Amino acid sequence: MSGKSAKPFQPLNIAILTISDTRDLTTDSSGEYLVNAAREYGHQVVERIIVKDDIYQIRAVLSNWIASEHIQAVIATGGTGFTGRDSTPEAVVPLFDKQVEGFGELFRQISYRDIATSTIQSRAIAGMANGVVIFCLPGSTGACKTGWDDIISKQLDASVRPCNFVAHLKQAATTQCESRG
Repeated sequence: MSGKSAKPFQPLNIAILTISDTRDLTTDSSGEYLVNAAREYGHQVVERIIVKDDIYQIRAVLSNWIASEHIQAVIATGGTGFTGRDSTPEAVVPLFDKQVEGFGELFRQISYRDIATSTIQSRAIAGMANGVVIFCLPGSTGACKTGWDDIISKQLDASVRPCNFVAHLKQAATTQCESRG
């Protein structure tokens, strides 16, 4: 730990994106988990959307959130595998100002304990765009728990030392957004 004192926890405005051709709000256990986990941690979930696994629909939603004055972090779930319709990395990477290479590496390392070598088929990614950090997780609820519990919750917490993403995020506008989920 450095000589710098820890900063207090700061609630962030988070958006949750589920990428799926088959889920809706009643069947999206992964998105629901992320909403509840973020709120329990003390953050505000200001928007939740489910979008088809389509590069342009994914980019449209994310582009709006990246440009928003209210969104500081996005957690996406789904579309990171190897099936023909899995297109989250292809949709998201062009939007990044900077990619967080270590996120996918760390996610796969931690996932190995639960799913062994199957973790090599995870294309989990993260990056920064316009002061918004974007994490893209696989679609399973177990993967979302691993991502949130072991990595994301700590990186969205200003009190975690020696570093976290909070200092790199844009300041959210004071007006609150309405949650859609």
